[in-house]
Amino acid sequence: FKQFKRYTSANAGKVNLVSEGFFDYFLQYYPSLDYEVFTNGIDEEFFGLTEKAQEISEQQTILYAGNIGEGQGLHKIVPQLAKKMGDKIHIQLIGGGGRRSKLDEELKALGCNNVSLLAPVKRDELLVKYQEADILFLHLNDYDAFRKVLPSKVFEYAALGKPILAGVSGYAAAFVNKEVSNSKVFPPCNVEEAERALLSLE
Repeated sequence: FKQFKRYTSANAGKVNLVSEGFFDYFLQYYPSLDYEVFTNGIDEEFFGLTEKAQEISEQQTILYAGNIGEGQGLHKIVPQLAKKMGDKIHIQLIGGGGRRSKLDEELKALGCNNVSLLAPVKRDELLVKYQEADILFLHLNDYDAFRKVLPSKVFEYAALGKPILAGVSGYAAAFVNKEVSNSKVFPPCNVEEAERALLSLE
């Protein structure tokens, strides 16, 4: 794989990196190449969405929509956070993936009745869910491989103008802290820090 990467990089006129977190690696091995950061974009329908009228409630709705796999590590944070926060929050999880059943098991084991685990929905219905949510949630598992990436979901969430709770590390954490307003970052899989970050959101 390294030989393939070396060959393709050496023959490229320019290398586009989807995350600035990859710069150090590529500069170490291929210092003479021409680089540019070209991040993920935002689909048109995410712009110009208006808030849906809703009653003010003491219980905050936290929404995650996307893959529920090992990479997201939701089974390592959501059940514990839901149990800790109790009736103060209601977490909605929309999606499917390889760790959905494990997540469901953990929720049942802890007796979490403040979490809804929903099937994937069509884009127009998802946009409504986004509008109804109080806080948007993002989480990556605590693996070294995720310290360089920048999840595309960051851009979708930021375009919506909602408060964002992000369990990320490395470059993604630095990017969210610097570029995304009304967002709070906590170390992945750390329930105490997740609670602290959540309570500090405006």
